[in-house]
Amino acid sequence: MNTLKRTLALVATLAMSATAFASCGSKDSSSSDNGTEATTAANDEATTAADTTAEVVDGDTVDASVGQGGDTFTVAAWNHDDVPALIASWKGLDADTIVDQLADNKVEGIKFIDFGVGGGQASENYDQLFNDGSDLDVYFVEADWALKYINDDARTLPLSKLGLGDKDFPNIYSYTDEIGKDSNGVRKGISWQAAAGGFAYRADLAKEYLGVESPADMQKQIGNWDDFVKAAQTVSEKSSKSVALADSLGGMWQAFACGRTTPWVVDNKLQIDDSCKKFADTAKALWDCGGVTKNSQWTDEWTAAGVSGNVMGYFVSTWGFGGFFLDAAGGYDKEANKGGEQYGKWAVCEGPQAFYWGGTWMVVNPKTDNGNEAREFIIAATSDEAKMSAYAKSKPEYVNNSKVMDDLISANTEFNPIISGNFVDKQNYFAELANNAKNIDFKGLITPFDSTIKGNFADAVKENYLEGGKSWDDTVNAFKDKVAESVPDLEWED
Repeated sequence: MNTLKRTLALVATLAMSATAFASCGSKDSSSSDNGTEATTAANDEATTAADTTAEVVDGDTVDASVGQGGDTFTVAAWNHDDVPALIASWKGLDADTIVDQLADNKVEGIKFIDFGVGGGQASENYDQLFNDGSDLDVYFVEADWALKYINDDARTLPLSKLGLGDKDFPNIYSYTDEIGKDSNGVRKGISWQAAAGGFAYRADLAKEYLGVESPADMQKQIGNWDDFVKAAQTVSEKSSKSVALADSLGGMWQAFACGRTTPWVVDNKLQIDDSCKKFADTAKALWDCGGVTKNSQWTDEWTAAGVSGNVMGYFVSTWGFGGFFLDAAGGYDKEANKGGEQYGKWAVCEGPQAFYWGGTWMVVNPKTDNGNEAREFIIAATSDEAKMSAYAKSKPEYVNNSKVMDDLISANTEFNPIISGNFVDKQNYFAELANNAKNIDFKGLITPFDSTIKGNFADAVKENYLEGGKSWDDTVNAFKDKVAESVPDLEWED
């Protein structure tokens, strides 16, 4: 892509942005454009992102500058999947009725703003709250767009102002800590969950086509990407191309992208390292041999492939073992106490790459008028080991505390009998994710543009290298075009 082309892309994008601003007064905040929004915070995020030294705080009290004494403690999120249960854990309330109690404003002193939307749609709702000056104490942000708020001092409070520091979070997984810090290394967000991923697969199909007898055997066969391709080719050949090893290109990219060792942006310039070509070649090998399906994530075809047996395995995170993965097994009828056609036939291993997928961070509005309550809520969710252990078992949840999870896993805790029953011999599915959670390394790699650029790259590879049969150089140019349009403030080489 030459300089003129990039300049034209930049001009076109800026023109569209100006039109949108003039007509709407706000801009769409989906994951496809959050990189552009983040540029308003700073253009040199990438160079400072490597400075991720956490603040050391010895105090135990809320700073005098933080507001206190508000009538209502207000928490906001895009849906009620997590907040009500965390409030119930904090206050010792009934988890079975807490959603309705909050919806009916029957929890004294606490208000929950439930947007009732997908996570990607939450940002514009938060922006409206801030623009209106609405009461807001704590709110939740997703990994893909968290930095939009974490890098904005007008919208997120350093947790040190609540007297919270390293001493309060000694056992959190390091990658979650990196995502919760701003570009100067100040901790402003903290998560109660670790969304580590693994590779879940049909144990019966793995035995038939790969001779696999256990998750340890499966891990030996797919423990790196070259071996993963070899295994996929074997499955394809033995099944006459009727069974793909991997569920989707998107799932594979979720895992692969976590192996990058270079930030996507350095000195405000796009970085295309060797891992990009490695992914493209790995994807092409799987695409050409039928080792990965051509299904898109979140479609009916995606889950149906697991039910039909046309796909052997899924890249999946901690959140996926419930509703989604039960659907891929054919569903579960609680009244009949019976699973679907493939229920009970699955197993899980670490897979070829330690990775995470998703996750949510708690952040505090600097204008909070309930500093003590914000501190207590965060401690209950992310620091109190007894509460975290109880929450992990009741939700169930893979909580963001390695000591708590190691203790529960070593005790062979059954986190959920229905989910456990979906795995051969009721395999402890969280146990397989523990090493991945500990081995994800994002230190110095976080930039505000990651979600946007990751999506641009995956699209460019699929459209050009795989479907279009174009060269790697053509694919790289198409990728640069996409990034120039999505993140127009980046600098380009002549």
